[in-house]
Amino acid sequence: MSERDRMKYAILGEDGRSEEERIADYTGEVGWDYLRPHYERGCLLWVDEDLALERAAMAFVNDESEQVADWLGSGELLKIGALHAAQWEGGEDRFTAVVVSPFVLVKAVGGA
Repeated sequence: MSERDRMKYAILGEDGRSEEERIADYTGEVGWDYLRPHYERGCLLWVDEDLALERAAMAFVNDESEQVADWLGSGELLKIGALHAAQWEGGEDRFTAVVVSPFVLVKAVGGA
């Protein structure tokens, strides 16, 4: 695959730190109000409790498209749908999220 054909997912900003350090810096606890705009753009992905958020983020950063496709196929990664959004609207649910542009990966607070 040529460099031009690769998907371009990235942690925001370039500063010389390792990808793991940058993922840690772009991971945090948020509420639905923060996530809603990402959902509305179709960029919000749920990470199953058995899959580490950091591992999923690294797969995007490292362009592991086959692994990501496998997780999407198995349901370990899931595009957030209207049912979930409606459930969280107006609620007090908290999430751990990481930005891997253009996506935001998310799981329930306390998830692995």
